Amino acid sequence: MKTLLPNQIRIHEAAVRLFAQRGTTQASVSELAQAAGVARGTIYNNVANRDSLFEEVAVAVADEMHARVDASFRNLEDPAHRLARGIRLFVRRAHDEPDWGRFIVRFAVTTASLSAMLSGQPARDLKAGLEGGRYRFREEQLTSVVAAVAAATISAMSLVLDGEKTWREAGSDAAEFTLRAIGVPIDDARALASAELPPLPDTAG
Repeated sequence: MKTLLPNQIRIHEAAVRLFAQRGTTQASVSELAQAAGVARGTIYNNVANRDSLFEEVAVAVADEMHARVDASFRNLEDPAHRLARGIRLFVRRAHDEPDWGRFIVRFAVTTASLSAMLSGQPARDLKAGLEGGRYRFREEQLTSVVAAVAAATISAMSLVLDGEKTWREAGSDAAEFTLRAIGVPIDDARALASAELPPLPDTAG
């Protein structure tokens, strides 16, 4: 994961807010400077190519969340537990950081780097769970299952952001329904979906 300088972090956070709130992938230097609370020159000094800023931010967001979720999986071997925890961590973060959540909800389907964040690790865990007999679906369905997991996660985040569900309800429901759909017994799925959820690890630095 690329280490960002403090001003770059501020600019990226400001860009996430602007992109999420507007639903657009463009922002002017003046807008970025105002949102980040920095001078225009700071934007020029820290953004190599303003036209590629959205992709740069999307990659940084994906890398950061992937690293933090992956860190939360240490000593957690059960692929079903990992999947449930990952879904719920995304949903809780949408509640804790609404602009981050809106950024993911708005752009994850259309942006390759964000899509990979929701498909890379889940795909590996789904395959491992299938090979180990934890899940029941046909191997050729893996891509469809990965897409369904991403859709369930994004939908749960949307429910939280729209105020229709708490993060606990939306996250647990999405995790339980997903596990049940791929063959985890009902009681087991419910227990994993409602297990204690640890804080999202901070991997900065």
